[in-house]
Amino acid sequence: MKDASARSGGDRLAAVLQGHGITHLFTLCGGHISPILVAARARGLRIVDLRHEADAVFAADAWARLAGRPGVAAVTAGPGVSNALTALKNAQLAQSPLVLIGGAAPTLLQGRGALQDIAQVPLVASAVKACLRVRRVSALAPSLARALHLAASGVPGPVFVECPVDLLYPAAIIRSWYAEAAGRDASLAGRLRRWYLRRHAERLLAADGDPDPARKPREKPAPVPARPLRRCAEALAGSRRPLLLIGSQALTAATENPGLAEAVARLGLPVYLSGMARGLLGRAHPLQRFHHRREALREADCVLLAGVPCDFRLDYGRHVRRQARLFAFNLDRREARLNRRPEAAVIGHPATLLRDLSALAATSAPGDWLARLAERDAGRDAAIRHAAEGSGADGVHPLALCRAIEREAGENAVFVADGGDFVGTAAYVLRPRRPLSWLDPGVFGTLGVGGGFALGAAMARADAEIWMLWGDGACGFSLIEFDSFVRHRVPVIAVVGNDGGWTQIAREQGKLLGDDVGTVLARSDYHRVAEGLGGAGLLLDDPQRIGAVLAEARRLAQSGRPVLVNALLARSDFREGSLSM
Repeated sequence: MKDASARSGGDRLAAVLQGHGITHLFTLCGGHISPILVAARARGLRIVDLRHEADAVFAADAWARLAGRPGVAAVTAGPGVSNALTALKNAQLAQSPLVLIGGAAPTLLQGRGALQDIAQVPLVASAVKACLRVRRVSALAPSLARALHLAASGVPGPVFVECPVDLLYPAAIIRSWYAEAAGRDASLAGRLRRWYLRRHAERLLAADGDPDPARKPREKPAPVPARPLRRCAEALAGSRRPLLLIGSQALTAATENPGLAEAVARLGLPVYLSGMARGLLGRAHPLQRFHHRREALREADCVLLAGVPCDFRLDYGRHVRRQARLFAFNLDRREARLNRRPEAAVIGHPATLLRDLSALAATSAPGDWLARLAERDAGRDAAIRHAAEGSGADGVHPLALCRAIEREAGENAVFVADGGDFVGTAAYVLRPRRPLSWLDPGVFGTLGVGGGFALGAAMARADAEIWMLWGDGACGFSLIEFDSFVRHRVPVIAVVGNDGGWTQIAREQGKLLGDDVGTVLARSDYHRVAEGLGGAGLLLDDPQRIGAVLAEARRLAQSGRPVLVNALLARSDFREGSLSM
């Protein structure tokens, strides 16, 4: 390692990342943060540079979800930070632990019109758990260590660390900057200016000694009250129609996941999985149900929500009938009581609470209830199969395409979902193979996560086969990241459901308002864009060639090339009524 790098503030930050087991740093370069990138690479971290700051943060988010540790991104000052804002908010609402290191203007020039100087903390504050402003070199390491701890503790989420550029470069360079700014004016005012700037530089650089970068604050987990847990166990055991819903929060920390699937199986309850929890039980567990969740909730007499809030996805709690006994396991006290107050809200990690619950008693659901839900699932699957066999005169039927992807994808597949109508259709058909193998944006419903999520997933799971499901509208946000896939040798298989429009919006807009304005897109040659960026591109416009094209895409990916399948979709009414309020 170069001596200059060893003396830099950037190296102090890199040492903390290395000590905390952070192996990847996601970024888009900028002069304000260059010392961090140079020092991190010198310490063995992989620097993953993308083409947009939001994609860098999306990648860090995906890495965090799959690696079980905070993801870290570094972006330059001003527009670098503001470009990352949507991705930060998405991570906050998805309860994903990450740290964003943002460059900033020099300490003495902030608020004076310096390059890319804006008030970053007020801009970012509402999208993060905490904002940490660093004002001295000696505070860099402890601030980053604290940020990593905060991101993963309690309800996980993003933390912002603002690092001015005059804290990051080697000390000799910083002193030279301040000496140059001081000038050579021999007047009293000039001498006072030199004294002030020299004093300011030395205060910035004063070394108090960094703490052990790998040391983490000790936390005592709050004890879980036994009474509400026993009440929940008794209610489920005495129920004739119990139901369990598990959401992303149950999978937010890899350390909490071991034994979760076994605990769910011991509980013996019919279960619906959503978000990151998809894949927890594999592809075909007898307790897992996939369809008609609303009907099941309206019939259930006892419902347990494990990491699932009563937000718009449960019609603000109205999907659960009023007479049902309702219990909530959640990290967030407010979220546990959102819109619908449960009989008991048990605050803690849902995975831990489900394991504790399964240890209290084996609660097996009545056979007639299990059979009724299974019969409904079978009926819905049969209807989907029948619909997929329908006419595809104007292109490839989206259900037929999704069913073919389900057959073709390997057992090590990770699905990245980025889109509206096409991805919504895919969610009915695709069965994640294992835990942590489904990535969607979460409750914020953000379009544009695909490129960053796919790259972050590939970095966290080097052995995985990454399938990215793109709506043709959504792919426009991050299609340029095919350049990053090529540069970083990430063989993503991207499938664009190309129906020439923002179809999820168009369905309701046309019906309710009688005008498709703003919802029409061209059926563009997205596969040629992928080719132009160095990847492989395949056109799928013949329903008879679905299997052959997907097999070719998989072969190309296995040879190390990222590939995009541009699938020209037929019109379908499968998802009528898809507007959410």
